[in-house]
Amino acid sequence: MIIISIFQGTATPCKKVLEEEIKMTKSVSDSLQKELATLQSEAYQLEGIHKEKEELCRKLQFQCDESVQDSARQLEHNKKSDELLEQYRCEIQGFKLKHRKQRMKFENQLQLLIEQHKNLHSVFSLERLPGEIESAEKTKSQLLSAEQMKLDQLHSLEEQLEEAKELKQPGSTGAETYEE
Repeated sequence: MIIISIFQGTATPCKKVLEEEIKMTKSVSDSLQKELATLQSEAYQLEGIHKEKEELCRKLQFQCDESVQDSARQLEHNKKSDELLEQYRCEIQGFKLKHRKQRMKFENQLQLLIEQHKNLHSVFSLERLPGEIESAEKTKSQLLSAEQMKLDQLHSLEEQLEEAKELKQPGSTGAETYEE
């Protein structure tokens, strides 16, 4: 009871202190409620942002995967292009070699023709022309005399043949008359 009386005598000031503390606690509670509401609102916004970021991350991952596939396709295409390029280089080198061989063959033939032309020019030069004409005339006269000699021999053989025919004919006619 003494304690109660102590409290009763001091109850009014304690009550005020408690009321003050309750008001303060209520005020703190209200501010904490507001802060909680604010934090929940921020959490909700952050969740929305998080979902957007995850969606963006998925899109970026998809684009990254596509980029990797495109890069792989491009590398394969580049590899094929490099192989074709090397093949074309080899073909070009083959054509160059073939043309070089043809050019060398042509140059050799041209040199041969030039040498033949030089030889023909020296054979048929104006300085040698009188000698060649004289040689040709000698050959012609030799051939004509040989032809004349052969014609004479032929004529002689024809005469001998005629004589042989004549000798045979009278003997044949005499034999025919004798048999009759």
